[in-house]
Amino acid sequence: MPEAGLGPRRSIHDAAGGTALPGRLVRAEGAEPTGDPSADEAYDGLGATWELYARAFGRDSLDGAGMELVASVHYGQDFANAYWDGEQMVFGDGDGVYFTSFTGAVDVIGHELTHGVVQHTAGLIYLAQPGALHESIADCFGAMAAQHQRGQRAEEADWLIGAGLFTDAVQGVALRSMKAPGTAYDDPVLGKDPQPDSMAHYADLPHDAENDNGGVHINSGIPNRAFYLAATGIGGRTEEGAGLLWYDALTRGGLPRDADFATFAAATLAAAEARHGADSAERAAVAEAWRTVGVLEGEA
Repeated sequence: MPEAGLGPRRSIHDAAGGTALPGRLVRAEGAEPTGDPSADEAYDGLGATWELYARAFGRDSLDGAGMELVASVHYGQDFANAYWDGEQMVFGDGDGVYFTSFTGAVDVIGHELTHGVVQHTAGLIYLAQPGALHESIADCFGAMAAQHQRGQRAEEADWLIGAGLFTDAVQGVALRSMKAPGTAYDDPVLGKDPQPDSMAHYADLPHDAENDNGGVHINSGIPNRAFYLAATGIGGRTEEGAGLLWYDALTRGGLPRDADFATFAAATLAAAEARHGADSAERAAVAEAWRTVGVLEGEA
């Protein structure tokens, strides 16, 4: 744990429908709720993510050194997204047609903030398999932030990312499913969830922005499912099981910026062996997870 008495340092700003950041400060750390649901949900979501990293992994904020968590809400007009810009969080209100406000999903907030953690640790490049790992790791810790807040065990969680962000007009339940990639939505307007659940269906796309930098949001379904399988295979609270191993693999050093799925799988196996032993049930669960999604073959 960080030193006793430390906590998050949050500041929530209102962009008021504009794009100038950060906007007007509406809630500082320790201040009372504003009454604006977006500002207060952002404040709580930042806090929930800080709590996960602090309580489960002994990490004080995104950089491990107490970095201030800055967020802007009401960004742009009908902006249907949330993102980490390298320095702060930005939240849109949704378009009201297909998407609601993006502050309402703790897992999405945890996802975006985890991009900051990756930035300050392994620094994975945002392209092809390293980029898909970047997105997957963000989903893994986003899911853990929500599970930690709810007090859920791995087997109790829904393993959905962004449940509740769609309006009733959309035929879908969430942005992504870690348990069953490719099943989160199937909508006449938005299309079908394109995520593969194994290397057998890996989307080998051109490495350009038009093709999602080589499918970073698409192919992340493969390591996402591996994490779900490892977490439920080990059982218990995810942050105490598979989560610790993924955190070790990300932060202990030696993971190259261009790590592919197999390189990261090997790092999680090494983490399991270091924590639990070569013949442990935990290592076996991690190996089986990566084999199931086709990243590893045979004995590992």
